[in-house]
Amino acid sequence: MERFVDEATIFVKAGNGGNGCVSFRREKYAPRGGPDGGNGGDGGSIIFFADPHVETLLDFKFRPRNHAKNGQPGMGNDKFGRNGEDMRLHVPVGTIVKARDDDNILHDLDTPEQEVVIAQGGRGGRGNLEFKHSTNQAPREAEDGTDGEERWLKLELKLVADVGLVGLPNAGKSTFLSRVSAATPKIAAYPFTTLKPQLGLVAVNDQSRFVLADLPGLIEGAHQGVGLGDQFLRHIERTRILLFLLDTGGMAETPPSEAFKALHHELANYSEELAQKPALVAANKMDLTDAETELELLQEELQMPIFPISAVTGEGVRPLLEAIIQVLAEVRGERDVR
Repeated sequence: MERFVDEATIFVKAGNGGNGCVSFRREKYAPRGGPDGGNGGDGGSIIFFADPHVETLLDFKFRPRNHAKNGQPGMGNDKFGRNGEDMRLHVPVGTIVKARDDDNILHDLDTPEQEVVIAQGGRGGRGNLEFKHSTNQAPREAEDGTDGEERWLKLELKLVADVGLVGLPNAGKSTFLSRVSAATPKIAAYPFTTLKPQLGLVAVNDQSRFVLADLPGLIEGAHQGVGLGDQFLRHIERTRILLFLLDTGGMAETPPSEAFKALHHELANYSEELAQKPALVAANKMDLTDAETELELLQEELQMPIFPISAVTGEGVRPLLEAIIQVLAEVRGERDVR
């Protein structure tokens, strides 16, 4: 089973440029042939490509050093050296590229198929043919190729999703994701069955769809590293809206209203901006016996719209999805105006 890795430190080295060549024509009928040294080839560059089909930075854990090909040296007979091949590194959409030493953000690859050159290949040196002019018909000089760029980088992945699904362990997030999308997260009756973020495409109708991210259950102290800690909190930062999923089945250790307050508290401690995102609240497990009583208590406590649903049976899911589409349209409209 592939591990989810959302951080990696790597070294990249672009290829060096090839040296230019010093050469003169030496042919039977051209004993005094002029200079014919070709230029060196350019070194290959390191290019990051935001690949929608890549979900983790795991590969870079096993391949922390990445070197592009050097350019070939020039040769006689006006032959230029071959350029070094670029190295394209495929990273997940949402990868942030930072300088390792100062955490300065260099690039944010938040668009599918986005490309950035992170290390430029060295320039090939000029051969002596390039130095020929009217006052120097037989130059004996050529340039060395320049070195390719090299640097240490820190890669951080923040998933790109429209809706971030948050809730305490066993709230039914994985079940909800599998109900509304084709995703197949692990589902079991014990905490922390979700050990990596799961993405699902939710199609409400032919025109309306959104990407839903199911994130591992948060517990008190998550922003300080308790439980699964803040390992996955960064992924919620990119979402447009939040969906709080609360267990109102009557068997949860934490009452639904307290669960909501605890979740909101953890988000606010991690990032106040995150806590201010538009949010919807869903009361899950309405198919269980004590759910109606728990829902009434929750409504009294929160005094806000709550969507009663059952992720197992599908009850109430459609109105919730339609409300999500409406809020997303409002959020997107605000951003377009800005």
